[in-house]
Formats: sequence, structure tokens, C-alpha cells
Amino acid sequence: MNYHPEVLHSYEHRPKTLILKLSITLGVILLFFWSIPSFDGPLISESGLDIVTRMFQGLINPTWDKIFSLKTFHVPYLMYETVMVAFLGTLIGTVVATPLSFLGSRNITNSVIAFLVTVLVVLIRTMPFFVIGLIYIRVVGPGVFAGVLTIGFTSTGMITKLYTESVEDMDKGILEALDSTGATAVQKLRVGIVPQLFANFVSHSLYRFDINVRNAIILGLISAGRLGFELQAAIGNFRYRDAGAYLWGIILVVMIIEFASASLRKRLIYG
Repeated sequence: MNYHPEVLHSYEHRPKTLILKLSITLGVILLFFWSIPSFDGPLISESGLDIVTRMFQGLINPTWDKIFSLKTFHVPYLMYETVMVAFLGTLIGTVVATPLSFLGSRNITNSVIAFLVTVLVVLIRTMPFFVIGLIYIRVVGPGVFAGVLTIGFTSTGMITKLYTESVEDMDKGILEALDSTGATAVQKLRVGIVPQLFANFVSHSLYRFDINVRNAIILGLISAGRLGFELQAAIGNFRYRDAGAYLWGIILVVMIIEFASASLRKRLIYG
């Protein structure tokens, strides 16, 4: 097969990255073996394997009454409560992040204000949500309200960052065209800004809501939510069938939210 001379020339002058790729691969392998001695004690314990085996047995044969009983309705109610905690926390983060994203965009405000907002967002994002949860538990007491405040605070950092990127990528030519027609600020917001940013803003909030459902479950480990607390109590008291019921509730709800949010994000972005 004969190739065109231009094709052969471009092929011969392609970037030689084989040595770089091999060096990176070798470096990752060396870092892996170098980090092995940092493990203290055996990597796998017999008691841990026994607990995992019992957990899988409980997952295969859970306490079905906790899931389907119309009298107790225990697991479905806990999952509903967890989803509402994630939803309210995401809503708080969205409301706070919207004005911050405009203040932090360099194409909207001056560089000083944008820098200060960026520093604030970085500080929020660097604080572990477990620590924030413990702080709110001290302030408002244990319970789902502390979980809502924790998720709202931690969501603000990530949502603001994503919103700011969307605002900075906004087409300002539309706003300039509206200025030339004498449009008011409200008209520019309604016609020029909202249509450009609405789909991305909703998509980012849905993505964060998906993450917050899992965070709401984890916050239960520090008494900032009931589902995680009940799951921890079931495992700690060797009630593995009950733990299996809680895990099935988590799996089903997370899968439903994952597929629903992914489908909605796709519709919003691509139409």
C-alpha cells in the first residue's frame, strides 16, 4: 500500500513520546512499591474477612420486613429523609453560590473582588465535610438539621467553582448586542444571561446533588443523619441482615438518582 508523501512526512515527524510514557509508567510503579512499607500490620485480617462475608450474606438475605413492611416503612422513610437532606443542602449551596459565581468571575467584576471570592471558595473546598459536620453538631446539636447545614456549606465551594467557570465562558457578544439596542439590566439578565447559563447551572447542581446523597449517608456516622447511624449501629451490633436492608435501600436510591440526574443533565445540555 502506497501512502501519500505528506502522510509519511507527518508520521515521521510525530512527537516522540515513548520514552516519556515509559518514564511515567516506571515512576508510578516505583512509587507503588515505595509506599508499601508505609502499611502498618497485615493488609487483610481474618476478622475483617469474616465481617465482609457476613455482610454479603446479609445483603443476599436482608430483613425484608424493614424494606416492604407497610407498618414500619423503616428503610424507605430513612432513604426519603436522606434524599431530602441532600436536596435541601444542595439548594442552600446553589442559592449561596449563584451570587458568588458572578462576583468571582473576572469578566464580570474587577480582579480584586474575583481574587477574594476565589480565595474564599478555595478555603471552603479545603475543609473536610466531616470536620464541618462536627462543628455544626456542636452548634445546632446532632440530627438531620446539622447534616443539611453541613452539605449546604460544603456544596457552596464546589458549585461556586463550577458556576464561575460557566459565567467566564459566557458569550459577552450577546450582552454587547443588547447594550446597542438600549436594553435594561433586567432585560439583559432575562434575555442574554439566563438562557446561556440556566442549563449549565442546573446540570452542575444535579451533579452535586448526586454526590450529596452519598455524603448525607456518610454524615450519619457522626450523628448528622439517621440512615448512616442506623447502618453503623446494625453492623456494630452484628445485625447483618438489618445492615443488608439498609444497603439495599442505599443501592436502589443511588441508582435511581444516578440515572435520573444523568438523563436530565443530558436533556438540559443537548436538548
